[in-house]
Amino acid sequence: MTFRIRQIELTATGREIVRDRDLNTNTLSIGRSTQNDIHLPDLAVEPRHATMVLQAGRLEVAATGSLGFVRDGADTRSAGIDPRGGAELGFGTWRVTVSQDSDGAVLLIVRQAETAATRSGDLEEKRRFSLSGVVPGKRGMSWILAAVILLAFLAVPIVSHSMRDPASKQGVIGDASWSPGELSLAHHSLTDRCEACHVKAFVSVRDETCLSCHKDAHDHADPMRLAAARGNLPLGQRFLWSVAHAFGKQGPGACQDCHVEHQGPMRLDAPSQQFCADCHTGLKGNLPDTVLGNASDFGKLHPQFTATVVTDPMTRKVSEVSLDHAPHEDGGLSFPHKLHLDPSGGVARMAANIGAERGYGPSGLKCKDCHHPTEDGVRFKPVRMERDCEGCHSLAYDKVGGIFRRLHHGDVNQLIADLSARDYHPSSPADMNRRRPGQYAAGGLYSFNYSAPMWHGLQLRGALSKDGICGECHRPTMTGGKLGVVPVTQPMRFFAHGWFDHAAHRQEKCETCHAARASKSASDVLLPGIKQCRTCHLGESAPKDKVASSCAMCHGYHTGAVGSRKRKPIETKIALRPD
Repeated sequence: MTFRIRQIELTATGREIVRDRDLNTNTLSIGRSTQNDIHLPDLAVEPRHATMVLQAGRLEVAATGSLGFVRDGADTRSAGIDPRGGAELGFGTWRVTVSQDSDGAVLLIVRQAETAATRSGDLEEKRRFSLSGVVPGKRGMSWILAAVILLAFLAVPIVSHSMRDPASKQGVIGDASWSPGELSLAHHSLTDRCEACHVKAFVSVRDETCLSCHKDAHDHADPMRLAAARGNLPLGQRFLWSVAHAFGKQGPGACQDCHVEHQGPMRLDAPSQQFCADCHTGLKGNLPDTVLGNASDFGKLHPQFTATVVTDPMTRKVSEVSLDHAPHEDGGLSFPHKLHLDPSGGVARMAANIGAERGYGPSGLKCKDCHHPTEDGVRFKPVRMERDCEGCHSLAYDKVGGIFRRLHHGDVNQLIADLSARDYHPSSPADMNRRRPGQYAAGGLYSFNYSAPMWHGLQLRGALSKDGICGECHRPTMTGGKLGVVPVTQPMRFFAHGWFDHAAHRQEKCETCHAARASKSASDVLLPGIKQCRTCHLGESAPKDKVASSCAMCHGYHTGAVGSRKRKPIETKIALRPD
């Protein structure tokens, strides 16, 4: 036989909602658990309170737990009901009316009453013996709890903040309840000191507050240029910012736009690529006088690299030139990489002969023999004559009692004094026509006669001449009537506004990026272009076989004047003084 369960519920306005469902079964379960056929959500009802079994036209109802139920106002644990005569069952505050529908189905009408079903039929007489008789109702308790929450978590911190003396550095009572999360690792020491950053109540953190501690941090560019670089914001963003400004929020471009706090004990995340692209995608259009190109994604839209190279060695003037233009530099040094790296040349044979003494390999010189990384591995130290060159290019000019006298590299005044004070013995000149592998004959590439028959001024002129010992690597010059050489400048960085870490690329060979083996002149700028870098690096959304490279990987926001014609001086190391 069929059970027809009719659930009657009331809306907030008192309107009844009636839902019918039919169950073709002989047994029904009743209880608080949602797995029951008749679900009665009431704590006075057990999870499985009772069962209904239809047998031979009669309905047998039996309690399955420790509690009974009410039939027609009387407590019981079991009842037999004829559906044609009907009955009313009570389970907590729920009423189940049993009857027979017109089509013969057993009709169970389920609705909730305001009071629990008892034998007396009225619970109001017993309310004074329960908690509901001595405490306010639900609505009253809600208002009381809301007032307590406002007092404890809003009023107390506000009163504490307004009455405290800022000079005493006392904390605000109860301000922890306002914290949206833990501070980052950088600001972990400010935990429980909200007033250190939130100076004014109900006002967002101001830039001047951040700068009171981060004194060395400066803006990316002039604020007026930053605003112009953003261009006209879309209508939706302008509306959102107008609402934010109405509540005292700074921006766009405020410190907290990028440095979001209260995200947990972690490092502050680097800004996303879009943060930079908001300005740099259309930078040339918004700032026509900028020297920077448009950039939004390293793999899709990024200008060619610009190298800062020395163009005048005497004044050490530098210029920024795009690598698209095959730039040349003039660092004051004459040095052919190809000659030194040729595995079949004379330099390779010499390196092999003195390899045990200087640590050179049997196949000739390698990049590492002259270029030594800094302690952090990021860059390379300047090449030094005594450490990197003198193994082949000896500066010995005399021998006294078995001791070789050497010129002081990098000090022209000392060189003049040494050569001028040398004892002259015409019959035994000091190492005339010194020989080196390769073109070692008289007049050859590795043959130098810087002593006899010249003496004093003539001898000095020979050493500092184009064919003298100094002229092998340096360009002689005359400054104020005084002999000397063009000063050497070795840049430590060619990309003044970008970051590159050699240590992160140590798995690659130097020749992968630097074409030194084919360079015949020291003026060649041996830097890889953007095409070479893109073989491994693409933008923030690069595929799995590439290195995802956002703007922050190579560029910093607070790293000097960017977007204007003002430039920081090149970082250099001076290898030879022009005395």
